[in-house]
Amino acid sequence: MKFVLVFGPQAVGKMTIGHELEKITGLKLFHNHMTIELLHPFFGFSPETWRLSDLFRMEIFKAAAASGMDGLIFTYVWAFNQQGDWDYVDRVCTIIEEAGGEVYFVELEAELKARLARNRTPHRLQHKPTKRNVEQSEKNLLDSLDKHRLNSEPGEIEREHYLRIDNSGLSPEQAAHMIKTYFEL
Repeated sequence: MKFVLVFGPQAVGKMTIGHELEKITGLKLFHNHMTIELLHPFFGFSPETWRLSDLFRMEIFKAAAASGMDGLIFTYVWAFNQQGDWDYVDRVCTIIEEAGGEVYFVELEAELKARLARNRTPHRLQHKPTKRNVEQSEKNLLDSLDKHRLNSEPGEIEREHYLRIDNSGLSPEQAAHMIKTYFEL
C-alpha cells in the first residue's frame, strides 16, 4: 500500500490537493477533518473528540494497511515543536510499514496571504463545517503562528520519500501532478 502523508499548516491546501491527487492516482483521500467533523456535533472540541478521533484514525490506518487497497492519502497539521505530533506520525508510519506499505511525505507551505484567502474558499467550507465560522478559523490560524511551528526546518525530515512544495502560486492540480510525478504514484 502507498500511504501519502500530506502535512502543513492550516489552509495551506492539504485537503484540496488531496482531492486532486485522489482523482489522478485512484488513492483514497482520508483528510483529517473527516473524523473531527463526525465527532464535533457530539463533543465539541473536547478531549473526548481528540481521543476518539485518534482511535478512529489508527483503526482506519490498520484496516487500510491490511486491506490490500492501493493506497491512502492522509492530511495532517503537524506541530514540529510538539513531541506528541512526532510520536503520532511515527505510530502511523509504523502501522503502514509493518504491513509492507510505503510512506510518502509531502510537506506543503504557502505564504500567509495565500493561506488566509484559502481559509475562506467554498471547497474548504463545504467539507469542513467547523471552519464555517471564518472569523474564528482565521483567529486560530493567526494564533497558531505564535504557538506552533507548522513547517519543518531544512533537513529535519529524514525520510527517503519526502517532497516539500511551496504551493503559494500553484493550483491544486499543479501540486497534485508534482506529487504524482515525483513519487511515481
